[in-house]
Amino acid sequence: MSRQPTLGHVLLDIQAGKSFQTAEVLARPDELGVLKVSAVTWSEFQPNEAKSLVDAYEPEASHRVCRGDLLISRANTKEFVGAVVLVERDYPFRLLSDKTLRLVIDEERAAKEYLLFALRAPKARQHIEHYATGTSDSMRNIAQGVIASIPIDLPSLDEQLRVATRLKAQLAEVETARQAAQVQVRDANLLRQRLLRQAFDDLRDVPHKVLGEWASTTSGSTPSRGDKRYWSPAEIPWVKTGEVAFAPIAATEESISRRALAECSLTLLPPKSVLIAMYGQGKTRGQSALLEIEAATNQACFAILPNETWDADFMHHWLMASYDDLRGLSDGRGGNQANLNGGLLNALEIPAPDVDEQRRIVARLRAQLAEADSVAQAASAQLADIERLPQRLLARAFTETGEFE
Repeated sequence: MSRQPTLGHVLLDIQAGKSFQTAEVLARPDELGVLKVSAVTWSEFQPNEAKSLVDAYEPEASHRVCRGDLLISRANTKEFVGAVVLVERDYPFRLLSDKTLRLVIDEERAAKEYLLFALRAPKARQHIEHYATGTSDSMRNIAQGVIASIPIDLPSLDEQLRVATRLKAQLAEVETARQAAQVQVRDANLLRQRLLRQAFDDLRDVPHKVLGEWASTTSGSTPSRGDKRYWSPAEIPWVKTGEVAFAPIAATEESISRRALAECSLTLLPPKSVLIAMYGQGKTRGQSALLEIEAATNQACFAILPNETWDADFMHHWLMASYDDLRGLSDGRGGNQANLNGGLLNALEIPAPDVDEQRRIVARLRAQLAEADSVAQAASAQLADIERLPQRLLARAFTETGEFE
């Protein structure tokens, strides 16, 4: 049985970058910049992903990024540690960091174009992920010895170039298909928002009413985490803003005790209450949800109780259609963090046709959204299939090359 070759069979050297002192700003193309780990992922080399140097520095020639460099990331997330790119032109203003290594290859035995793909193949990835160290998936490291021991197949140079040429063409076609699928997914998601906006744009001429004048609203609180009596026994569902995400809420991650409900300025909300996230990380602010159970909420959730003016489903769909407007309402308020509050939300003017008409609008809109969701799911499934193709192509290519004799 032949011995499995490794990258070390064709390595002349592994050249490390340097740990430079950098600023937390990206370097301009015409100034020295130190590569971030995001410069070396599974796409082409990303020269713009570089931090500006703090101090003036005259770099060594070996630290500059050059045409033909085969670079590997020695530190990154589990998914990207060991990622490789082949640099296609000189970048005299880009410097290797201590987390970016240059693989110096014996080009009489291996083609860099081939190794670019061989190091992405399942056999190599399994080795890298197995031997990467670190206690968190957010930052894994691989030592130079691990890099040298990566198993690869080494057919003849001519065969390597044939494999690389074929894979480059196939992966280019996959990338074209992936981008087209991404457009389809984006368009399908935009269709949902357009349907929502159109449904309520058609109600511009119906009477509008101020929310706080026609419905009871409230918010909640967070019982002291230090008082176990407020959290045990876990008797009443308790909603956090992260759970307010445009989907019905039928269960919660946490529950509070009845004692907390009585002592901590909390209201037990009935089913069909509509919730709005007043603040939260990322896209959370401005999201809404329909409560399907009795529950209390934290202080960042604004609750609209069931009322005779608005059907709960109508209100929820109007809030979904108004998501960008709600975020814009709080964006212009200044301060360190843009938040909504009860005053802003209670002042909302909401279309208020009669309740029977509201229910007809919701029924029609749900049917339209179901069709849009079907289109979006099909587009997302197609995109997921396309995104799995590169690994399938790599697995097939490096099974077909056979083992080094």
